[in-house]
Amino acid sequence: MQNIMMADTSKLTLCAPCLFGLESVLAHEIGRIGGENIRAQDGRVLFDGDKAVAARANLCLRTAERVCIVIGSFGAESFTELFDRTAEIALEEFIRIDDAFPVTGWSLKSKLASVPDCQSIIKKAMVKRLEKEYQRSWFNETGSLHQVRFSIFKDEVTIMLDMSGTGLHKRGYRQNSIIAPIKETLAAGIADLARISGDDIVVDPMCGSGTLLIESALRAYNIPPGIRRKFSAESWSFFPAEIWEVARKESLDNIRKKVTFSAFGYDNDQAAVDLTGSNATKAGVGRKISANLQDLSKLLLNQDRAAVICNPPYGERLLELKQAEELYKQMGKVFPKRDGLRYYIISPHEEFEAIFGRKADKRRKLYNGMIKCQLFMYFK
Repeated sequence: MQNIMMADTSKLTLCAPCLFGLESVLAHEIGRIGGENIRAQDGRVLFDGDKAVAARANLCLRTAERVCIVIGSFGAESFTELFDRTAEIALEEFIRIDDAFPVTGWSLKSKLASVPDCQSIIKKAMVKRLEKEYQRSWFNETGSLHQVRFSIFKDEVTIMLDMSGTGLHKRGYRQNSIIAPIKETLAAGIADLARISGDDIVVDPMCGSGTLLIESALRAYNIPPGIRRKFSAESWSFFPAEIWEVARKESLDNIRKKVTFSAFGYDNDQAAVDLTGSNATKAGVGRKISANLQDLSKLLLNQDRAAVICNPPYGERLLELKQAEELYKQMGKVFPKRDGLRYYIISPHEEFEAIFGRKADKRRKLYNGMIKCQLFMYFK
């Protein structure tokens, strides 16, 4: 791979990591915000764009874990090559004399297998480059944070600056949660795969913290998921404040106000019901989501049309697994097969369809954390 040395920061190469299985969803999102030359890879999507696109990516992408600027990409099979090629990157275009630039990363299937050694060598190479550019032998690193992230896969090195800081799944509405909540970015991906729109009714009969309902509402109203938070790149000297101001205004202007979306959540735990209501209010969609105490066995889907989206609990121990299987059987009974109703159920159980009693119209492999799951989709 040819070394990328980005002296011109008006056009950026950007990288958005994502959960495995959501790459195509994220790629379509990136296209909608103006990203160009979009390349989906395992667990990430690369794309090109100017600073306005980079700001919109942080504010608007629902399934990205973070957004990074790629500042160097090259092949290296030795630590000497790693040092020399890193030192060629025009770091002074991004990092000022007092900025902090800690280094973290990973290596997989590479001759450069030692992550601590790679971390140390990349840091030393960056210091050497900046010493030469700034004519200085010591850096206090007391300025704004420029988190450096590297990935090495099959001896191909990518070096990036993390624009986001805290992961983008941290929307700001979920300070508390019940046990094993679904990640916000995964919930958003499921809402996308379910094609939730502004005139939908969404039901989650096991709503937990309300994440699936909230992410469905944010999508239906086109509310930018990052509108309530700040990003590391907002303190960077080469990223003007007005770019963020314009991106925020555009994002707010694009919110859909005249939609009929509504959502209903149920749970047999009052604490979960209360938490769903609290989180929905924090997310700004509290008036559109109703949460009530109700056992699954009492569920009545009497709407003419609705999308049922849920993440039923499952267990790794034998007793918990049997309880989960009983729950799947009950779902098969209370989820009627009827025109206008569609179902999106995520589960790691390989025999879910047999236990539920219906073969899915479509399946999609997704990862809930480190757990391999399937999204079982019923829409015909």
